Amino acid sequence: MKNFILFLFMLFIPFSCFSQNSPKSDKEQSEMKPSKNEDGEWDLIVIDTQFDYFLNAIAKPVSQYSEAYLKTKNSFLVNEWNGYYNSGKYRNIIESRIDYDPQENYGIKFEYKLYQVFAYVNWKYGLKMKGLSGSDAIR
Repeated sequence: MKNFILFLFMLFIPFSCFSQNSPKSDKEQSEMKPSKNEDGEWDLIVIDTQFDYFLNAIAKPVSQYSEAYLKTKNSFLVNEWNGYYNSGKYRNIIESRIDYDPQENYGIKFEYKLYQVFAYVNWKYGLKMKGLSGSDAIR
């Protein structure tokens, strides 16, 4: 569970923008924001080692998706995720909201990894999300 919490916080926020040890008040909302890497491309860094296993052994390859499809799915899934966060549902899994702009051109690599984050959470924790397609909902 600690790996997953760390994974969520590290998903979009650079290491230097927050302190992992600082306690947060109930009113303070945490938010994951996408950031660009050194090459100017949008990227996700997932700390959980099982995520790499999931991407390589379980997830469908990126060639199975179009960028438009992933962008549409991610828009729905981010809204669903943020709805769960705002309502307090699945507090043991969802500890921050995701700042995602569907108008931004993140690129297919980013869109694929973000989509697979939702599939991974479904696979590892059994969180069923309505926005996942049937073949990507593992459980």
